[in-house]
Amino acid sequence: MAGQVGDHSTDVLIIGGGVVGVCAAYYLLKQGRDVTLIEKGDICSGASYGNAGLIAVSHVVPLAEPGVFAQGLRWLMRPDSPFYIRPRLDRDFARWLWLFRRAATHQRVRAAMPAIRDLQFASLDLFPGIIDETQAECHFEQRGLLMAFTQPKKLAAAVEEARVTAEVGIEYEELDDDAIHAREPSLSSNVIGGVYHPQDAHIEPAAFVRAVGRHIRENGARVHEGVEALGLERSGRNVGVVTTTRGGFQAREVVLAGGAWSPGIAGPLGLRLPIQAAKGYSVTVRRPETSPSIPLLLPETRVAVTPMGDTLRFAGTLELAGMDLSVNMRRVQAIVDGVPPYLTDDATADMKLVEIWRGLRPCSPDGLPFIGRASGYDNLTVAAGHSTIGLALGPITGKLVSQFVAHEAPEIDLTLCDVGRYG
Repeated sequence: MAGQVGDHSTDVLIIGGGVVGVCAAYYLLKQGRDVTLIEKGDICSGASYGNAGLIAVSHVVPLAEPGVFAQGLRWLMRPDSPFYIRPRLDRDFARWLWLFRRAATHQRVRAAMPAIRDLQFASLDLFPGIIDETQAECHFEQRGLLMAFTQPKKLAAAVEEARVTAEVGIEYEELDDDAIHAREPSLSSNVIGGVYHPQDAHIEPAAFVRAVGRHIRENGARVHEGVEALGLERSGRNVGVVTTTRGGFQAREVVLAGGAWSPGIAGPLGLRLPIQAAKGYSVTVRRPETSPSIPLLLPETRVAVTPMGDTLRFAGTLELAGMDLSVNMRRVQAIVDGVPPYLTDDATADMKLVEIWRGLRPCSPDGLPFIGRASGYDNLTVAAGHSTIGLALGPITGKLVSQFVAHEAPEIDLTLCDVGRYG
């Protein structure tokens, strides 16, 4: 019954309707391919919906950076901490933590930075063209990213990190007290300085993804919402059937872009994708008359503040708690409380709640995505595990997927993103 196939046959089947899935469909349609996309919920109902909306090319340091694991252990008993590891007995999770700790070295981070840089800049270059073609009203702006600090030691550490990332082409400006308030007048007197990254951009993520979703439908893609992929069945060196809650699907080429659900879908093949779900939250409010015009990153409280049209979004936290979509209001409140010390009273007055959101980010142990052909399979391409930079890397990942499907050499060196790097 599980593998029964009805009329569901296609050239390319994409599993996942987030930013990676719709961008893959976008580029595959440009190749003239027959494309079907399945999504267990609605298009853009997962991590692509409520994230911070940052296209932060300055973010070249992977999630697995030195000190993060130790910090998580120190916060183990604080469920409202910015990085929370929920203790649980799970062999895959224990292995992931071990791999994460092994990846969090200066040597590995230095090796990963150029790879992330190349992906980030290539993706940023693709956004304007996609936005123009899809007529996406998504408030895309390249106004940079401003990191604000109230503590001298934290500021000094950020400046030092900026000097390191400058070695791989990331531009920055060190701002003192006067300069940062001149750059962003909505900052409070508590802020003593910061680091400005002028190359960064921001966007309203749901508006972008949904516009691309509409575009692919209008250009011939068959999009099936409410269809959950349950597993993949092998036939020789191919994925023969994709089993779903609506029967089986057959395709010449299969693209797995299922985010945090990808390991479970690939499990029946014996394909090991060490991806853990890391729950993040965002709080969206009506934008006050006085508010930041530049996206802010507040590293001391680990909160991002992003202007999105007539709204303002606060996003943050990383909670390794498995596939748990419950809302922890203590964590929500920690995000909300982390913003006012950095903004003037006018900028925090009369902020009316629009939405509280949570989603599961698909995190690899080393912070790098899995992009490419799955070893041992001739028709399976994986595009998952983008950690906290999935939105930013959506366009380039979609383009790279189309190149793999067409048996073309990828335009970017993906050695560090190899699908089989963990066996």
